[in-house]
Amino acid sequence: MAHDLAGGVTGWDLQGFHDGGDTECWRRLGSHLVTIPDDERGDITGVRFTVWAPNAQAVEVIGDFNWWTGDAMHQIPGSGVWGLFVEGLETGVVYKFKIQGPDGVWREKADPMARFCEAAPSTGSIVYESQYIWDDDDWMEKRRSSQAHKEPMSVYEVHLGSWRLGLTYLELADELVEYVKWQGYTHVEMMPVAEHPYEPSWGYQVTGYFAPTSRFGRPDEFRHLVEKLHQAGIGVLLDWVPAHFPKDEWALGRFDGTALYEHADPRQGEHEEWGTYVFNFGRSEVKSFLISNALYWINQFHIDGLRVDAVASMLYLDYSREADEWVPNQYGGRENLEAIDFLRYLNSHLYEREPGVLMIAEESTSFPGVTRPVHNGGLGFGFKWNMGWMNDSLVYLGKDPVYRQYSHHMMTFAMVYAFSENFLLPISHDEVVHGKGSMLNKVPQDDWRKFSTLRAFYAFMWAFPGKMLLFMGQEFGQRSEFSESKGLDWWASDMWGHNGVKQLIHDMNHIYVNEPALFELDNDPAGFSWIASDDAGGNVFGWLRKDSQGNEVACMVNFAPQAHTHYGISLPHAGIWKEILNTDSTTYDGTGAYGNYGEVTAREGAAAGGVGAGATVCLPPMSAVWLKYDRQASSSTASDTGLS
Repeated sequence: MAHDLAGGVTGWDLQGFHDGGDTECWRRLGSHLVTIPDDERGDITGVRFTVWAPNAQAVEVIGDFNWWTGDAMHQIPGSGVWGLFVEGLETGVVYKFKIQGPDGVWREKADPMARFCEAAPSTGSIVYESQYIWDDDDWMEKRRSSQAHKEPMSVYEVHLGSWRLGLTYLELADELVEYVKWQGYTHVEMMPVAEHPYEPSWGYQVTGYFAPTSRFGRPDEFRHLVEKLHQAGIGVLLDWVPAHFPKDEWALGRFDGTALYEHADPRQGEHEEWGTYVFNFGRSEVKSFLISNALYWINQFHIDGLRVDAVASMLYLDYSREADEWVPNQYGGRENLEAIDFLRYLNSHLYEREPGVLMIAEESTSFPGVTRPVHNGGLGFGFKWNMGWMNDSLVYLGKDPVYRQYSHHMMTFAMVYAFSENFLLPISHDEVVHGKGSMLNKVPQDDWRKFSTLRAFYAFMWAFPGKMLLFMGQEFGQRSEFSESKGLDWWASDMWGHNGVKQLIHDMNHIYVNEPALFELDNDPAGFSWIASDDAGGNVFGWLRKDSQGNEVACMVNFAPQAHTHYGISLPHAGIWKEILNTDSTTYDGTGAYGNYGEVTAREGAAAGGVGAGATVCLPPMSAVWLKYDRQASSSTASDTGLS
């Protein structure tokens, strides 16, 4: 039985939604199993349906419970929200809203607040209430007191549908968790899991912002996957897409027959290049919708952080537009002031509500202050993807070794701006799709050079200032570029070359988390100094990483195909420097012919230029060597030899 009421929701309850201050609007809108009092019959249980459609002439809820014929909804007084309570309904009901726009046309729409959806190609919303009892209290308590900038962060980016084809959330909770834990990553970043019927969009064409995709199971099964990652000590990051949404007729676009979530003017409300709509960030209800959605994933699914997609497209009104295709802001500029205000509100609110959460911007321009706190005039993100480092280093990587000397600066330039933002170094899915090839095949020449150079590059990346991210498959040097329909080439992962790369990532991750010098001062110039920055002819790079206790790791990388068997370097201390990594080791399918027999001895007075201690290091071809200063061994050696 349908009732002419909205299950207890009033216009007053919705005031915050209309003002932009309600950041938990999922509790009031959408479908909810509720119990309401009745003077004659006592408590009545059913489903409350509410939907924002302020310009509609009429709204009906249709579903399998009324044979899709429609029950009329009623506008809640003082609100553009329509509501209806339907007695006797339970979870599992499939429904949609049928909306008559100002033009008189009826349109069937999925619920923007649906927390569960039918699997594609069906597009219905499903009434769902979580029954999950969480068992990750220790992790959540640790998260609240975390200091991300001073902690290790090695991120494994995953497309859940193609990591291993056909796995459910429950199966991923076993297989993915076991693999990531073995590899030693600190975090998993999932490409968008919000409902998206178009599979090749990889989740970036979202139609159900509040619903984990039903491809792999139910929402509580997704919660189980997150919990298992937490219990294994692995953080969970999620791609979040507030920059645009698709034009599917049954989804958000022209929701009540008008431009509701988007701008009406295509110069403001459409991305022609992507074929999508742009959110109207200045509209209060849209801000409530989006910020509520961000908080929803963090609060209700225990997600540890959001990687915000396509931030640059939000910041600039002329992004990917010709001169006559955009509207300047009120001051005549190109900055999207409404989007900037939205991002500041988003970040400040989430950091206040959920201490320890990570907000990460995919931002490809030089927009100032992306990771500067809001109260200091910044956007307030915790981290920013370092797209400049990624582009420059991949150009260098693709050069024939004989020509790398002419692009040497591309590997050092990132240090010019390294401390201007809090950076994360990304080798993401974007670098191995659309004809770009895999990481392995970006390297020229034969397999020996390809695998050796790739290992050297990963060691360069792991030791460079900044947190890091690597897309699935690249940790074992997959040859083919990413395809969501084919999945990863797991059959090759144990073969020569591929297994060596996989073992290297495993070992580097475990060294990394145990060496604070490699992460603690990522955002502090005191944590980095060059050893060799200008040896273009030798294709050599070297630097020193340091932690707050003075522990030091020296990182040397040789991108030339020839060994430098007696390479002279200056180190800050005389004594023993242990070789903690050599990417030419046979363990990693290297030659094993070059090395430092486990350690290097630095001697006072032997340094080039007379500064510090001097040492001679063997740098294998296309390889990296990490050296850690051993204070105890150095002290013993100094006493035994009289060097002190």
